[in-house]
Amino acid sequence: MEANTQFIPYKQTGYFSTIVTDFIAGDKKLRPFYNYPVSLEGIKAAIEQRKLFKTDRILLGKILTEQYQNTVITEKQKSYIEKLQSDNTFTICTAHQPNIFTGPLYFIYKILHAVKLAEELQTALPENNFVPVYYMGSEDADLDELGHIFINGQKYEWKTGQTGAVGRMKVDKALIQLIETISGQLLVKPFGAEIISLMKDCYQFGEMIEQATFKLVNSLFARYGLLILLPDSAIVKKAFAPVIKRELLEGFSHPAVQQTMEQFPAEYKVQASGRAINLFYLSGDKRERIEKSGEDYLVINTAWRFSKDEVLKELDDHPERFSPNVILRPVLQETILPDVAFIGGAGEIAYWLELKKVFKAVLVPYPMLIVRNSFMLISKEVEILVEKLQFNKEVLFTSKLDLINHLVKRDSAVQLDLTKEKQQMTALYETIRMAAANIDATLQTHTGALETQAIKKIIALEKKMLRAQKRKFEVQQRQLEKLKTTLFPSNNLQERIDNLMPFYAEAGKDFIEMIYRHSTGLQQQFGIITD
Repeated sequence: MEANTQFIPYKQTGYFSTIVTDFIAGDKKLRPFYNYPVSLEGIKAAIEQRKLFKTDRILLGKILTEQYQNTVITEKQKSYIEKLQSDNTFTICTAHQPNIFTGPLYFIYKILHAVKLAEELQTALPENNFVPVYYMGSEDADLDELGHIFINGQKYEWKTGQTGAVGRMKVDKALIQLIETISGQLLVKPFGAEIISLMKDCYQFGEMIEQATFKLVNSLFARYGLLILLPDSAIVKKAFAPVIKRELLEGFSHPAVQQTMEQFPAEYKVQASGRAINLFYLSGDKRERIEKSGEDYLVINTAWRFSKDEVLKELDDHPERFSPNVILRPVLQETILPDVAFIGGAGEIAYWLELKKVFKAVLVPYPMLIVRNSFMLISKEVEILVEKLQFNKEVLFTSKLDLINHLVKRDSAVQLDLTKEKQQMTALYETIRMAAANIDATLQTHTGALETQAIKKIIALEKKMLRAQKRKFEVQQRQLEKLKTTLFPSNNLQERIDNLMPFYAEAGKDFIEMIYRHSTGLQQQFGIITD
């Protein structure tokens, strides 16, 4: 696929929070809450800090070897696993939950961002090795968020009675039927059969969602050397057990976040304040919060209750049953991986900014934070509409109402703007005000009120003129409606709604390759890709 990319600042889109755009801009208010600026020098500093932490590379190799034992891996993946045994090898990590069928497009974007950054750093710092890693948040229990996708504006939802961690749920008849339903839209496309076949191969009846997602992500990205880390295992949790134990006994993470929040700039919304114990108990189809009651530990919404000795024994015997929440999950990730940079979405970066003291409390290195790549995809058909409407791509982020008003005012042969007349009215009333003041100074106030009323009536007339003229631009309004619906489904960014499958169905693996080619490492700007 031949395509061109134009990059604009995230702030210019109007779709990103102030905390994220301020972070990208290096606002000094946020500087105390992270360690490294997004730059090559920042990476070098993160590497030096990471070298001071003893990563158990033998264990990491064992974890990855075990996870890939039934998977055919590429030479690049094999090389990366071997290189991770060396002290000069570091990971570039991104994390995401196992959304069915990859979920929104940004799932793809953030993984390819990790791949591209690792490659760019390999070139810039050849004395080190850099490995892209996808950390799967398979313990997330929010099926409402992870169990649906949108294709061409239509929502497809997995209706299942399963509960608990989504990664532990199993592919059932409802999910298989969902693939069949979706196939009706895609099989007519050039690569529709290929993507449907891939989904059927990965999501087989009885397969856990974690393993289905593993297989799918590996199928899409193995050629780039991407490694996948599955944290929902005894071997991973055992390595994290000292931190879990400290959280159970001391509840150390909550005070650390609270201290940060007390210092956090008031204008930013708190993302994740956490709880007294930031752990879940994970067993079977249950993932429920652990809370302390007196000297005992309760698992909310269950009959499970542990004394101090019992909960510590449970941790020794079954570390896989202890699941960190959003406050501690990043610490688990950075404990296992020799990570120097974490690539996250706007929401992720916002809550990571609250966690620096949590990392410090357990002496785990806090990585460089990078806002993931974002793209808007403009097809040839949409590009034709953009050209017909004579819009610059940057203004497409403006509201539909503002765009149509701009178009009508720009293309109308009649006068719609009464600014000059309003200025003349203001000058007229100034003359009247002076004449009235010569008679009685108190009449100035009355004259001002008359002026305000007159200007309001002109503004109202101006709006009526615009509405009347809009009726003559019905064709352009329909074109604009199609344009905005395609690029901003549900009035949101395309990448937050649309799924990979229809794009793959049109272009096959070339779509993935196209996003890879246009991905950047440290740039942190919004990309507009024109087909």
